[in-house]
Amino acid sequence: MGESKAKILRRLEEACRARGLPLTAQRRIVLEELLRRTDHPTADQLFEAVRTLSPQIARRTVYRVLDTLAELGLVRRVHHPGAAVRYDAKTHRHHHLVCQRCNRIVDLENAELDRIPLPRGTWHGFTIADFSVQLIGLCPACRKLKKSIP
Repeated sequence: MGESKAKILRRLEEACRARGLPLTAQRRIVLEELLRRTDHPTADQLFEAVRTLSPQIARRTVYRVLDTLAELGLVRRVHHPGAAVRYDAKTHRHHHLVCQRCNRIVDLENAELDRIPLPRGTWHGFTIADFSVQLIGLCPACRKLKKSIP
């Protein structure tokens, strides 16, 4: 399934070298923080976390680093309507459970969903390269809250 942290950090070094980009401390610290997490944080949440480790880092730097990491294929942007873009260090095919109330995102590894065949040809001009499924509902905490509301 997923790669080890050390392997992903080596991929960062290789990707930077291949593109002629410096391997900055900021790139490394943002990627390490994202690898440590499973909550699919927003850029602002990552900024708050890395600022405790590197107080001089700027919010704009974190946003730029995330854009670069996504372009290098080292992180994925996770989108869902009405919520801020979230980031995921897992770049292999996997799916997400999304809470429609609190916007919590949980990874879902599901071989059955992985076997959905990619559509052939183009759709509205798009050539399909990959997919992930988002299942939307209520997380356990929001379901419990809903039951307690009269």
